[in-house]
Amino acid sequence: MVQLVESGGGSVQAGGSLRLSCVNSPYTATYSSYSMGWFRQAPEKKREGVARIYRGGSTYVADSVKGRFTISRDNAENTVYLQMNSLKPEDTAMYYCAASIGDVPLDSRLYTYWGQGTQVTVSS
Repeated sequence: MVQLVESGGGSVQAGGSLRLSCVNSPYTATYSSYSMGWFRQAPEKKREGVARIYRGGSTYVADSVKGRFTISRDNAENTVYLQMNSLKPEDTAMYYCAASIGDVPLDSRLYTYWGQGTQVTVSS
């Protein structure tokens, strides 16, 4: 069973930082079997992939956030993180984490389990 809960969103000024967390609860010993992704959706825009981390730790971040965002995971804690630095107003969106069995590309259609999202608002 995978149930994802995001936290860490909030309102910050441009240039600031936030760290998002996504916990799977209840704990599952098979968490390491899932690849994890972060997506975001701004009002009236389609959902876009931000970053993903494979089971073995390989990571990918979208060009729009490269050099500013970092994804990591702690399997023992059933948690995936998204460290967001140098935030820009265009990063404002609802951020979702998602899980998929196996290693899949950063495509929302390929992810099975989704959290409810956490709002990030960046003011200029």
